[in-house]
Amino acid sequence: MINRFRAFVRANQRYLPVVFFMVGFLWDSLTLGRIDRLYDQVILTTYLTSLTICLYLFNRSGDDKWKGTFFEKYEDYLPLAIQFFLGGLCSAYVIYFSRSVSFSKTIIFFIILVVLLFANELLKKRISNKYLQFSAYFFVNFTFFTFFIPVLVKSMNTFLFMLSGSISLSITLALIIYIYNVSPSTQKEISMGRMSGLILGIYLLINIFYFFNLIPPVPLAMESGLVAHNVERNLESDEYFVTYEQNPWYKIWRDNQYEYHYQPGDSVFVFTSIFAPSNLKESVFHRWKWFSPYTKKWEIIDDIGFEITGGRDGGFRGYTFKTNMMEGKWKVDVITNDELVLGIINFEIATDSTAQPKRLKTQVY
Repeated sequence: MINRFRAFVRANQRYLPVVFFMVGFLWDSLTLGRIDRLYDQVILTTYLTSLTICLYLFNRSGDDKWKGTFFEKYEDYLPLAIQFFLGGLCSAYVIYFSRSVSFSKTIIFFIILVVLLFANELLKKRISNKYLQFSAYFFVNFTFFTFFIPVLVKSMNTFLFMLSGSISLSITLALIIYIYNVSPSTQKEISMGRMSGLILGIYLLINIFYFFNLIPPVPLAMESGLVAHNVERNLESDEYFVTYEQNPWYKIWRDNQYEYHYQPGDSVFVFTSIFAPSNLKESVFHRWKWFSPYTKKWEIIDDIGFEITGGRDGGFRGYTFKTNMMEGKWKVDVITNDELVLGIINFEIATDSTAQPKRLKTQVY
């Protein structure tokens, strides 16, 4: 039975990476849900720890370090193990960041994660390249700490991001320097100056992304965002009743209609629910913007903020509203105190005193 299985594996070897990739990504999608959940934290910590160990074992194998030891018969599998743990971390990040990314400039970082995920599967023959190994390791290490530390300390700010970068940079450089000092084969394959410059370059690039608001604000995620005709809260049941105009059934990418039928004197509501890890507190703002037909630019009309507290599965619910709306294109940027973009809600005001909204629906949140 075992021999037949091995024969099957050899016969289909070129298809196995694709199969394992699809199965692994599906498994992560079904099992990884909340960043603050103990299961998710254990899995990701295990992946990162195992990746660190595998990098050490692999880079010492070129010195015959494991000859005559228990690890010798597994040396050939170390590149596959490195690929597996890198892929596991990347797929988890894609799942988490897909909840936080908005169709704005933050999507650039998300695309980089997706490219890294697929590249890990396609570049299996190059994974033994030490420059590629440690560069990918630093990237997933940095990304891990950017959301693990905020979950741990129940807070999000620029200082914690810088702290996350410093920790991951220290761990990566310490690992590289140690391996370089004890491994003659590694000394022949890499230049320490070039490797350090590459790692520092990636560190600088991620920081540039952060300060230009190009990184989705994980662990926060906007679960839903609607422009509505009315929002009411029932204090007894702690439920929000959101009344909005539905899109036609075939426009499945958006719940509410883009064109808002507005009657002078009415209020326009924007409702959001935002996921945050348990006990994490953060200030969130609805930044109302109007596209001026005169300046051809988006003008900030108002910033209305409120504080969210994490822990609720459906996200922390809140809303803002405005009256005396001007006709034309509007958008509400949902942002953090550091102006990281959680989401963008677009709509267009069409003023008509006789028009009545169609397909009104009241949703309970």
